[in-house]
Amino acid sequence: MKSQFFLKADTLNKARTISATAITASAWTGSFVGLSKIWYEDYEKTKLHSFNDLNNWMQMDKVGHIYSSYHFSQQISKMYRWSGVNYRKAAVIGSVVSWGYLFSIELLDGKSSNWGFSWSDLGANTLGNALYCSQELIAKKQHFKLKFSYFPSEYAQYRPNVLGNTFPEKLLKDYNAQTYWLCFSPVFFKKESKFPKWINLAIGYSVDQKLVGDLDVFTSPDGKFFQAKREFALSLDIDVKALNIKKQWLKSLLSPFNSIKFPFPSLNYNGTNFYAKLFQ
Repeated sequence: MKSQFFLKADTLNKARTISATAITASAWTGSFVGLSKIWYEDYEKTKLHSFNDLNNWMQMDKVGHIYSSYHFSQQISKMYRWSGVNYRKAAVIGSVVSWGYLFSIELLDGKSSNWGFSWSDLGANTLGNALYCSQELIAKKQHFKLKFSYFPSEYAQYRPNVLGNTFPEKLLKDYNAQTYWLCFSPVFFKKESKFPKWINLAIGYSVDQKLVGDLDVFTSPDGKFFQAKREFALSLDIDVKALNIKKQWLKSLLSPFNSIKFPFPSLNYNGTNFYAKLFQ
């Protein structure tokens, strides 16, 4: 007999709800305390203040905020759905908790001399929460999904203190290596279609040769000149949730692709030229 533990409860399960709330509260508190000590401790504390970073990094960091808030909302909502909370309430709980958590991180930024409270970050967080919550409330399904892909770039070596020195740092900081994707079925609006729902179109956004947050040009010490460009991409993706997979172990194996894009060829445009990439 299969274990029922991982299945969603049909009705409200108080024990699971308490567990979900405790896990959420612990993760919030633990990460908040950890960031306060590890990330912010080396910088002087100031009064709460704001700053405008909307034009930095060609808005790649804002798209990252949208992506993060979307998936935070989704994961928290899933826990409450597992507890037996209905779709609407779980979606609202997940989105509100996600928004509150990211707002608390903005407050840390706002009291650090090296940063400041960013209204544009807050706006991006709100957009990510709204994208998830609105689809759950209206359709009970995520027709439009946000995904991420990463392929190392050559640029981190020129500014490792900013773009990262180790792989984890580059994964987080090198926007040239990141692409954020909006993925959807081209026939999502049809209940019946011969076109496979698991094949998705993917529209991507990234940057190239972006080495300084608020500048579009950079010259390295060895004389190499870089001109930052926005990049847009068109590719395909696979919606693993739309696949008819019976085996739980296979669902678990493929679950990372609910937030990470499948590598496929892409057609890219950088403002002046179209070009193809083998995998993105």
